[in-house]
Amino acid sequence: MAAWVAEIIGTFMLILFGNGVVANVVLKGTKGSDSGWIVIAAGWGMAVFIGAFCANDFSGAHLNPAVTLAMLLAGKLDLANAVGYVGAQMVGAMLGAAVVYLFYREHFKITDDADSKLACFATAPAIRNFPQAFLCEVIGTFALILPIFLMITPSLIQGEQPAATDPVLGLGSLGYLPVGLLVFAIGMSLGGTTGYAINPARDLGPRLIHALLPIPGKRDSDWSYAWVPIAGPLVGGSLAAGLYWLIR
Repeated sequence: MAAWVAEIIGTFMLILFGNGVVANVVLKGTKGSDSGWIVIAAGWGMAVFIGAFCANDFSGAHLNPAVTLAMLLAGKLDLANAVGYVGAQMVGAMLGAAVVYLFYREHFKITDDADSKLACFATAPAIRNFPQAFLCEVIGTFALILPIFLMITPSLIQGEQPAATDPVLGLGSLGYLPVGLLVFAIGMSLGGTTGYAINPARDLGPRLIHALLPIPGKRDSDWSYAWVPIAGPLVGGSLAAGLYWLIR
């Protein structure tokens, strides 16, 4: 399987399960309605594990432009592949968001809260202080990507070729389970301010789908905020890559 196809599939699975758990919790009339933040955080952690598990052997399972940028800056990926990865991540995220809407369309119809409908696609700050939200996204993404770099096998840090089954990251025998647990921890500890996008494709792709789909009773797609979950994760990922470069 081509790496870009793997990134589409992996990011699709990430959004299907991640945005799917949000829809299950916030939409009216579902079996999981009002089950709370812990369910969302746990669901997103498992979504990362599932998406990464699907893509790992073929692309290294970035599933996130911030991860791809960090890998580029750390010298682990060339520019042409980085651009292809980001494009594939956007496609996968948009497809995943569209399927979540298709799956929950009857519950979208009976949900009156337009903000909850948007939350099934994109993030929003709990308090609309955009500079503070930007800082939160920077810190959250830094807390995602630096540990990922520190999980990389010593052979990669020493410049040896990765194993065929771990073409980019070279994670250990536990694979992406630690990354899923890391995302769960970020959601529980750092997710309450912005909804922890920590991934530009995860937010922008579904936000575009929200804008395009004929969702009954929807609000605008909050484009005034959309730059925060794009710029914040890219800055956080760059800072993590820079620190890794200094300490490796």
